[in-house]
Amino acid sequence: MSDTPGTLYLVPNTLDFGIEGAQAAPLSDVLPLGVLQRAAQLRHWVAENAKTTRALLKRVDAIVPLAAPLQELSIVELPRPAKGAKAPPADLRPLLAPALAGHDLGLISEAGLPAVADPGAALVQAAHAAGIPVVALPGPSALLLGLAASGLNGQSFAFVGYLPVEAGARDARIRELEATSRRLGQTQLMIETPYRNAALLAALLAQLKGDTRLAVGCALATPEGFTRSDRIDGWRLRPTGLPADRPAVFALLAG
Repeated sequence: MSDTPGTLYLVPNTLDFGIEGAQAAPLSDVLPLGVLQRAAQLRHWVAENAKTTRALLKRVDAIVPLAAPLQELSIVELPRPAKGAKAPPADLRPLLAPALAGHDLGLISEAGLPAVADPGAALVQAAHAAGIPVVALPGPSALLLGLAASGLNGQSFAFVGYLPVEAGARDARIRELEATSRRLGQTQLMIETPYRNAALLAALLAQLKGDTRLAVGCALATPEGFTRSDRIDGWRLRPTGLPADRPAVFALLAG
């Protein structure tokens, strides 16, 4: 163990990985040059997905040459969350070994900002507990991009994650979120697995009151991305279809 630990850098990823056939925006349009330079210097990585990390680093290398050949970099994947409510959390301290030995370490998500709606948060917590400095680098977050483009309340909002898959439970959750939004004047943000985008949108249109505002940001930070924000009455009059292979952020604000 080094007397001076390395730093854990939270390196943002683009939002276009995992979108089959999508034309990627130029990397320099999505990530600041300083982030690309820092990423190019790192030789040790903890990743949600090693394949998408290598793909990003290839794009980085085309702009800022990597400090070492890609095949020589250490890329270790985060363990998958244990199934079952009583399953003990994984011991993430071994993943921090490079930082404890004095080397800077990168944490990267499959898309967007690490540790935001992302399993990397547990590694960040472990780094703090081990006395390792943590630095978050700027980059795209689908949640914040969706909120910013929605025109809904950005002063008070909550991210509620995924809604239940079962229709009855999902409908009840939607009504609960609308009541919370109305009571607090708070925007409610949620996401869904892309192939269930249409089902969630249909449920929102069926359950929400006509004067509630709904915004949907789809394929954000990609050339084909769009955001629509309207009252539920407007959505019902002028339906908008959602692709089944593009991620989306849903936001509602009750009047």
